[in-house]
Amino acid sequence: MNILLSGGTGYIGSHTCTELLNAGHSVVTFDNLSNSEEKVNDAVVRITGKPFKFYLADMLDMDALRVIFEENTFDAVIHFAGLKAVGESVQLPLKYYHNNITGTLNLLSLIEEYHVKSFVFSSSATVYGDPASLPITEDFPLGTTNPYGSTKLMIEQILKDFYAANSGVSISILRYFNPVGAHESGEIGENPKGIPNNLMPYIAKVAAGQLEALNVFGDRYPTRDGTGIRDYIHVVDLAIGHLKALEKNADTTGVHIYNLGTGTGYSVLEVLRAMEAACGHTIPYKIAPPRSGDIAACYADPGKAQKELGWAAERDLKQMCEDAWRWQKKNLNL
Repeated sequence: MNILLSGGTGYIGSHTCTELLNAGHSVVTFDNLSNSEEKVNDAVVRITGKPFKFYLADMLDMDALRVIFEENTFDAVIHFAGLKAVGESVQLPLKYYHNNITGTLNLLSLIEEYHVKSFVFSSSATVYGDPASLPITEDFPLGTTNPYGSTKLMIEQILKDFYAANSGVSISILRYFNPVGAHESGEIGENPKGIPNNLMPYIAKVAAGQLEALNVFGDRYPTRDGTGIRDYIHVVDLAIGHLKALEKNADTTGVHIYNLGTGTGYSVLEVLRAMEAACGHTIPYKIAPPRSGDIAACYADPGKAQKELGWAAERDLKQMCEDAWRWQKKNLNL
């Protein structure tokens, strides 16, 4: 298949690009590089030995997007592009609504115009809000605790309405839990610009001496050690889930929704200890107030993806931390 990736130089986009190329697909990517760098594409080529086409483009720029669709024919689109920091979304809600929703509407209008029949959307477990029970299944009530999550939930509804008007398409909505880790080569990993918002890259930078200490946001949650619990999934397992979703889309039409997680929750302090084991030394941390919009615990029931996609996460927390640390050591000057 010939596949377009929006946000293709980002953390999840670059790993999915790698897996798609290794599986024999043709890939075109675009990104505005607001939270990534173009040299990631060179790393993907080093890993796969396969070149691919990249466009520097913003999904808010319809003229730039139209060029991409005019110059290529796509069998499928995987949509990663979007702003994703929970805390920032609380401070800058209008920026998040405009970027994530308007950008998606632009992309969908071109998908409709150019008759692309397969679409995979990068959604989030944040659409479940603060769940009443655990683990979370796809039929749980939906509700959000922050604007970032609200943009994901709104886009899910847009996609359902889009399908109602375009019944020949197949849409997979993938609700990610917490992607971490890096490619085992150490060539690509999570490298956000500025101070990381996510736990694993922050811990890795503290472990490498690039940041002073990890801020643990809250230690009085109703969890086993008082810190927040999340379902951390290796980014390569997550990337493979997108390949499985494309295979599913090729065989059917409709809107299909899947949790992509491991089904196991780990606390912040448990992740910290696992990273200490990976790097071989203690990592300083301090307790900070809970962040607005955060919840106590969140982990998946991934049974539906296993049953319908034949997909299950294979890499454990130990490997997640070892791969993240390998990437960090190899890229200390970034």
